[in-house]
Parts: sequence; C-alpha cells; structure tokens
Amino acid sequence: MSALTRDEVRKAVQLALDEDIGSGDATSLAVIPPALDSRANMVAREPMVVAGIALAMESFRARSNSVTMQQRVEDGQSAKAGQSLLFIEGSTQALLTAERVALNFIQRLSGVATLTAQYVRAIQGTKAKILDTRKTTPGWRRLEKYAVSCGGGHNHRFGLYDMILIKDNHLAALRDARPNPVAAAVKLARAKYPQLKVEVEADTVAQAEQAAEAGADIILLDNMALDQLRATVRLINGLAKTEASGGVNLQTVRAIAETGVDFISVGALTHSARSVDIGLDFVP
Repeated sequence: MSALTRDEVRKAVQLALDEDIGSGDATSLAVIPPALDSRANMVAREPMVVAGIALAMESFRARSNSVTMQQRVEDGQSAKAGQSLLFIEGSTQALLTAERVALNFIQRLSGVATLTAQYVRAIQGTKAKILDTRKTTPGWRRLEKYAVSCGGGHNHRFGLYDMILIKDNHLAALRDARPNPVAAAVKLARAKYPQLKVEVEADTVAQAEQAAEAGADIILLDNMALDQLRATVRLINGLAKTEASGGVNLQTVRAIAETGVDFISVGALTHSARSVDIGLDFVP
C-alpha cells in the first residue's frame, strides 16, 4: 500500500482533534500560561515496529505552527524499548492538547505493524504471504491497512468494490444454480466485472476443485485442517492461487504456510492488535 498522503493525514488528525477538544481543552486553558513553552520526548517503552509517525507529528503541528520536531524514526523501522521516536518543542498548551491524539494514532498503528511483523517472521522461508482483511476499525481502514504494510504484510482487497470474493452466503443464495453454485457465481462475476480478480471461498476440497475448474483466480480455503490444505494445494496444482483462512494464530501460522498455500489471511492483524506502549515525557 502506498504511503499516506498529506491530505489523508491532515483529515484524519483534524477529525480526531475535533472529537477530543470540542469547545476547548479546559484543563490546559485553565492552568497553563499561554506563553509557556516546553520540550517533550516521545519514547518507545517496548520493542515495536513503528507506524503512524506522520499522524503523531501532524497532531502537534495542527495545534501550533511554531512547534518544532525532530523525527527519530521512519514508519516500518524497528524501535527498541527506551528509544526516542520524536522530540517536540513548542507551546506547552499545544503539546498537552495534542498529546493523547498523537499517542492514539502511533500506539494503535504501531501495534498493528508490530503484530504483522511477528506473523511475517513466523513464516520466513516459505512462499506464503501474510494478508490483512476487511475486519478493520470503521473509518480507520486506510490507516490500519497502511500499518499492515509497514509491518511487512500485504493488503487484501480494500473494500467491496476492488475485487470479487464469492463467500459461503453468496453460494447459499445460489444453491439451486446449475451446474453448481460455484461455477454459476464465477460466470456471473466474470460477465459483470471482467476487470476484477475473482476469488471463491471453499469449505471443502470438492468446492475448491469446482472453483479451480470454473477459472477462479484465487481460492480461499476456509477453516481447513492441515491435511485438507495440503491435498487441496496438490489438487489445484497452480490452476489458481490459494489462500488459507481461519484458525490462524502465531502458533499455527508456520504449519499452515508449510502446506504450500500462496497466502494466509489474518483478521487479527487489525481486529485484535494490541496498542503498543509509547509515552510522551516532558523534559527540562
């Protein structure tokens, strides 16, 4: 996925600041003199892969044009516990008002990137690639999928519009179609959107075989046991790409990758990633 644009960063930050500040940061306006300046150091409190540094910086910049910053890391880089990520100097009110929004962005997105990197490392040496899913935080999909790419993962379809994915409920709705629901669905998809790749979800080896015969580009092997995955990969024999999904975690992902699948989709990258621990420490 491409880097976040300046406009995307600005819009995301402004929305978050508006939500947090409302009519004003009552605490800072009440107790902090307007002319007071401070310095602060954004520090990683645990090992991580960084994502969202531009969003953190924009959070402070949006509150004061006079804030100066020294960026110490780039997105996609690893950081050690205790490492400085960003040094900020300027209006104390601006720093305090933007602090939580800045941390929310970088903690959450670095959490996604860090978890993704763990999965990527777990399957090194196999041909499989780690994919994300559409199980994202509403309104944050672009940000979270960008964070996945920072962690070395790959993006599946962005939304419902850029790829055909025929799932179990689509097939259930076409249960009476001939010669079979899979073949009928693939034919209809090709006719309506010839420019899009077609993926079919298969719960059984037989369904996977039907999808390959129908000319699907990718076959999603859903919740299959390891022996089923291996058998299906051999059966398809390169007629389509294969993607494993379901039952994937850091303990199982290596064995899944070793079955020979091309992709492994992991919803946990975005729906269950833990926000990493990053602090903002004011310094003399």
